[in-house]
Amino acid sequence: MANADGKFRIAVRKFPPFEAAMQKFWDKFCEQSGCSLQAELVPLDLHQLHEATLEKQGLATGDWDVAHINTDWIFEAYTSSAVESLNTYIQNNPPEGYPSAWSKSLLGMQQFNGNIVGLPFHDGPECLIYRKDLFEDPSEQEAYQKAFGKALAPPESWEEFQQIAQFFNRPEQNLYGTVFAGYPDGHNTVFDFCLQLWTRNGYLLNSKGNVQINTPAAMKGLEFYREIFRDKTAVHPGSSEFESVAAGAAFARGEVAMMVNWFGFASVCEVSEDSKVKGKVDVTTLPKGAYSDSASLNVYWLYTIGSGSQHKQVAYDFIRFATNAENDKLLTLEGGIGCRISTWKDQEINKLVPYYHKLEMLHECAKSLPQKSNWTTIASIIDEAVLKAINTELPAETILNEAQEKINQTDE
Repeated sequence: MANADGKFRIAVRKFPPFEAAMQKFWDKFCEQSGCSLQAELVPLDLHQLHEATLEKQGLATGDWDVAHINTDWIFEAYTSSAVESLNTYIQNNPPEGYPSAWSKSLLGMQQFNGNIVGLPFHDGPECLIYRKDLFEDPSEQEAYQKAFGKALAPPESWEEFQQIAQFFNRPEQNLYGTVFAGYPDGHNTVFDFCLQLWTRNGYLLNSKGNVQINTPAAMKGLEFYREIFRDKTAVHPGSSEFESVAAGAAFARGEVAMMVNWFGFASVCEVSEDSKVKGKVDVTTLPKGAYSDSASLNVYWLYTIGSGSQHKQVAYDFIRFATNAENDKLLTLEGGIGCRISTWKDQEINKLVPYYHKLEMLHECAKSLPQKSNWTTIASIIDEAVLKAINTELPAETILNEAQEKINQTDE
């Protein structure tokens, strides 16, 4: 059913900085373009967003004119004809500086058979985010040296990560060593699983290009993740209920010493009025296993136009406007992560967020999830396996073998 009330409807990834920025973009767009359409910006959590745009075919039917779609879902969106190809629009009126104004790592995942189906909205690979005020505190350094016979520094191995999390875990001070996003939404635990796998020299795909998770590296990673997730002497007690936004909010409230999360949750600590840790944060690469390299995960958000939209030209004009240099920077100032190279290198931004320039370094070791039209189904199976590890005593090998059987039945 097409959007019948004549409004311009935008499906927004629910996150206060995104919501604030998108409203400002729309207001500025109407002021400068003379657009008189009334916009309805609807914030949706991950599950709701996927359901509204793809499962219920809201983009294809015209229920949504513009939607935030992440790169996990974009192949599904393309193969189901839910999103509009932007090629003609870009040829007639390209976005400012397109394509050289963006890193190539933010332009590839939305292109299929020559069709461009999205423009970059928000980025920020996974990284280690930590409280530099705690790590650099002389009394903390002295206590850690005394306890473990080594200097206190951001962990280079997962064993050090757990040890440091235990060291900083002080429930009586409402401070916890680390936090995870364990809410079962088919995303956060899947990302954590992949990072544990990749930092142990493991691979998600086998030689035939099929997803294979019952490997030794995956089993080691899952066993470790189970152990630390359940470690009450190291982990924030809200972890099972948190998705990534809630975990990031706990960190910004000063409740967490370090966490593995998206770069954007470090950045928001510097720009949010609610942050209790402004000026106390830094980022670095993730811990890793022995004889392995560090890894990151590059999942980014896109502006897409619904293939059933009745307002496609307005939709393109809006997303073209929203991705210009001024608005990309504004998104960052609101607490999102701009995607343009100019924003990454901006002096004002780096003064506000001193580690912003590190985005380029994080992109160098960032991996992407496989682009499969049934990835959402596979991700749900992995999510279920990780939760089973956390909530039962079954061996990791048993859990992953069972999950692999399910994946084999659904994988292409």
